[in-house]
Amino acid sequence: MAKWVHQPREDAEFDFILGKSEVPVLAYFTGTWPKAIEPCRAMDLVVGSIADEYMGRLTVVRTDITRCPAATARYRVTGAPSYVLLKDGEAVAHGTGPMTTAEVREFLDGHL
Repeated sequence: MAKWVHQPREDAEFDFILGKSEVPVLAYFTGTWPKAIEPCRAMDLVVGSIADEYMGRLTVVRTDITRCPAATARYRVTGAPSYVLLKDGEAVAHGTGPMTTAEVREFLDGHL
């Protein structure tokens, strides 16, 4: 995972990162149950490269669904991997499932 990706350990830390960000936030939700592990690991590389590419224009937060249940519920995340693009704390776009780097770029560029 890129050093530019925040990894909150609890909801309060997620909210703190969100509140301090002066740019849009890509909240990337992951899971630790058996069917989610491999797709989420594959997406770690994609999201890490996106964090490097969009550095300064986007804050990336890798959010474990089980560690941040309030954030997961607030943004209506029901599976992993999932992505929520936030502007001023409000969700402006949702995505679910594995994506290529090009697909994540398209997802972001359509809403940034």
